[in-house]
Amino acid sequence: MKKSLISLLMLVTVFTVVISGCSGKNTDSPSGAQATSGNASGNTPAAAAPVEVSVFAVQESGIDIPTNKFTTFLQDKFNIKFDWQINPSDGAKEKRQISLASGDYPDAYLLTAYIDEFSQGDVLKYGQQGVLVPLNDLIDKYAPNIKAAMEKTPALKTLNTAPDGNIYGLGAYTECFHCSYPNKMWINTEWLKKLNLEEPKTTEEFKQMLEAFKTQDPNGNGKADEVPLSGSTEDFGVRIIPYLMNSFVYDDDRNYLNLTPDGKVESAAIKPEWKEGLTYIKSLFDAGLIDPGAFTQNAEAFKKIGENADAEILGAGAGMHPAIFINIDPGNTRSAHYNPLAPLTGPSGVSFATHDAGGVSPGAKFVITNKASEEAQIALIKMVDYMFTPEGQTNSASGMKGIDWTDPGEGDVALGKDSKPVIKQIPMAEGEAPRNAGWSGMGHFYMPKEYRDTFVQGTDIYASNGYERRLYDATLLYEGHEPKDLFPLWSIWIDPSDIDEASMLQTNLRNYIEQNELQFITGNKDLNKDWDAYVKGLKDLKLDRYLEILQKAYDVSAK
Repeated sequence: MKKSLISLLMLVTVFTVVISGCSGKNTDSPSGAQATSGNASGNTPAAAAPVEVSVFAVQESGIDIPTNKFTTFLQDKFNIKFDWQINPSDGAKEKRQISLASGDYPDAYLLTAYIDEFSQGDVLKYGQQGVLVPLNDLIDKYAPNIKAAMEKTPALKTLNTAPDGNIYGLGAYTECFHCSYPNKMWINTEWLKKLNLEEPKTTEEFKQMLEAFKTQDPNGNGKADEVPLSGSTEDFGVRIIPYLMNSFVYDDDRNYLNLTPDGKVESAAIKPEWKEGLTYIKSLFDAGLIDPGAFTQNAEAFKKIGENADAEILGAGAGMHPAIFINIDPGNTRSAHYNPLAPLTGPSGVSFATHDAGGVSPGAKFVITNKASEEAQIALIKMVDYMFTPEGQTNSASGMKGIDWTDPGEGDVALGKDSKPVIKQIPMAEGEAPRNAGWSGMGHFYMPKEYRDTFVQGTDIYASNGYERRLYDATLLYEGHEPKDLFPLWSIWIDPSDIDEASMLQTNLRNYIEQNELQFITGNKDLNKDWDAYVKGLKDLKLDRYLEILQKAYDVSAK
C-alpha cells in the first residue's frame, strides 16, 4: 500500500509547463564537435555514430523505458544509444549495492525520485573512492541550465554539494507546496453543520467537537458507529500525533528535532511540552475519541473507515491530502464533506504546523561513474541539463505534448494566483492503456514553485480537475505556522566518519520515542511515574551523542 501511496503522491505532485522555443533538435554533437557542410570531394559526411551509454534504472508501473517516447526523443536529440539495465523497484537498492561492490557497474545510475536514491552517505563514500565522477566541471562547461538553477535556488546547490565541494550527483528538487506541510487535519464539515458546531480553533474546542461526533449521532443512523478521529502509521501526514502535538511543541514527524534561536540542535521529545502534549492526546484516547487502529493500521485499513459502505462514520482524518482516506472520484459526494482544519492553538498559545522540504530529497538520483568515457559523460550531463529546463522537466516527468499535455484554452486558470496558465494535462480516459510517453519519477529534477504554479487547474476544488487547487488552498491555512528556526536535516551533510553511527542512533532513538509515546497514550506507561525513566532511556541510547553529531554538521553547513 505504501508504494501505491507514493504513486498517488507523485501523481498529485506532477506539474507541467513548457516554454516555446526550447524544443527542437540539438544540432551540437554530445562532444561539442560541429558538423561540417561538406568535404574536399563534395560528399556530405556521415552522421556521427551515437554515443553508447549504459544506465542502471528502476522500472515504474506503466512505463517501458526502452520503448518510452521520451527515451526515443532523448536518443534523437542527444545522439545517444542507451544500454538499459532495468530493475524492478523491489530489490533495486540491493542490486545497485551489489553492482557497486563488485565493480561491475554502468556508466550512470538514473533512479526514481523519492523511492530509490543514493543516500548522502553513499554519495560521499563512492564519490571519495573515485567511483562517482565529480560533476562540477561538466556542469560548468556543458550544463548552463543546471548552473543557472543553482544560482537562482541556492538551496539546490546546498542539497547537491558535498562537504568537500564536489557535486557527485543530482537529487530531486521539487517545491511541492502542499507536500511541504504534510500533517493536515481534515474534518467532516457536514457533521459540523448538522450539529450546529463552529470549527474548533483550540485543543479544547477540538476535543469538544470529537465528543459531539461520538455521542450525537451525526450520521443519523441511530447507531453509535461514528469514529471521531483516525489515521494510519504510514507516510504523507497520516500519523495523528504530530498534528495534535504541534499545539504544545514543534513536532517534525520524523526525528523530533528542534532548533533554538541561537542555532542549537535539541530534542523535542524530552521537553516538558512534549509531556503536556502526550497528556492531552491521552485524554482524547481515554475518552474513546481516537480510533485505536490509527496507531497500528495501514493506509488501506484507514481508507475502509473513510469509505465505509453502510454509513459515513469518519469525523476527522489525518493526511497530507484527503484522497488517502476518501474516494475523490467524480460522483462521490462524500469527498466534499472533508475540509481542512487550521492548526489548533494549545493552552500556552502554541500553534505550529509541521513543515519540511516538500519534494526535496537528500542524496542523488543521478550519478555518473568512472566507467563512462569522456564522450558519454558529456552526453549524459547535456541530457540531464535539458531536464532542468521547463520544457525538459515537462517532457521527462509528465510526458510529451499532444499525448499527455496540450496548450491552455480560453478560460483556463493557473494554480498560482498570480501565474499565467502555460500547460494543460490531458486526462486519461477510462480504460486507456498507459501512454508510456514520460519518465515520471525518473524524470523529476527541478520543479520550483513558480513552475508548478503555472499548471492549469479547475476552479471547482471538489472536481477531479481542481484537486490540486483544493490542496493548495488547504495548505494556505498552515503556511507560516512553522517555527522561525527550523532544523534543515535534509540539507546538512554529516561527516563521513559519523554517518554510520548517526544512522544507527537515528533509528534507535526514533523507534524508542515512537514506542513510548504510544505506551504513554494508551496507558501502558504512566506519564507521571514513568516519565523520568523514559528520559533516562533516551540518554542511555546516546541522544546527546546524536545531537552532537548533528550540531557539528549543522555548524559546518551554516558557515
